[in-house]
Amino acid sequence: MAAYSFLDLAYDVLKGSATPLTYQEVWQVADEKGLVGKIKTVGRTPWQSLGARLYVEVRDNEDSRFLKVGKRPARFFLKEKAADLPPDAVSRIEKEESKKKEKKTEYHERDLHPLLTYFAYANPTFNRGRSIFTKTIHHEKSQRSGYNEWIHPDIVGFYLPLDDWRPDVIEFNRLSDNNSLRLFSFEMKKSLAKANYREAYFQAVSNSSWAHEGYLVAAEILQDDELLSELERLASSFGIGIIHLDPRDIDSSSILYPARGREILDWETINKLCEQNRDFEKFLQDVKIDFESKRIHRAEFDEVVKDIQGYIRDKLKIATDA
Repeated sequence: MAAYSFLDLAYDVLKGSATPLTYQEVWQVADEKGLVGKIKTVGRTPWQSLGARLYVEVRDNEDSRFLKVGKRPARFFLKEKAADLPPDAVSRIEKEESKKKEKKTEYHERDLHPLLTYFAYANPTFNRGRSIFTKTIHHEKSQRSGYNEWIHPDIVGFYLPLDDWRPDVIEFNRLSDNNSLRLFSFEMKKSLAKANYREAYFQAVSNSSWAHEGYLVAAEILQDDELLSELERLASSFGIGIIHLDPRDIDSSSILYPARGREILDWETINKLCEQNRDFEKFLQDVKIDFESKRIHRAEFDEVVKDIQGYIRDKLKIATDA
């Protein structure tokens, strides 16, 4: 018996849909119906694998069970149900979507910081088993006003291999090139859409290019092919990665596009940040103390919330999947 494929999953979803769906919507419905578990895949972004299969299937197979409807974004439907599709179906869908107002959220951008702290510390795809700690940088404490959001990252993070390396190795590293330290920089946004993605991304470039790894992080990212393609291009060109922080299923948060790591820190910018912001200066002081004492003083950094689901439910007022 043939294995259950991405195309089988798409067929089962579209068989019960009265309207064409994007591949992201197909995956979402499949997840809700419990079909995702039937797919044997180890990929980090299986919905993108589904999209690739559907695009290739429609383009290269004249006998395909599927047809592509519309362009931006493309939607998929079953050929066997094509007669049931009104001629103006796609235009009506797009018109309805354009009328949708941006979803109002009760929480503030900084309320998302504990989620990123949890993600950096607990998500194995991001930290690869390392203990990464973070610290919120308060822009309002900066000595310079007016352009603080283009100077300081929202959150900084670090990794020291104090629990992973033997003491003698750590000491020898200090005597050599001291490259065990990794610094991270994060620019946080509540949402990314076509209206704000360029400003948000280049703000992250401005704020985060001093670190070993820099990221733009958002809780809501519009699932639009054109937008995702542009975000991928920017990440490839400028090296700032993109993280989708999912409040509804925090453990499914993922790196959409990885950062391009740097081996050399921008010390001029780091010195400037220390001069202008006390939070950043203290962060470096605390990391230095931890390295010299060979012990992480967790109280000096953002707390890793133990009941992160409860925090999301009570503080952000969002129902989680857990």
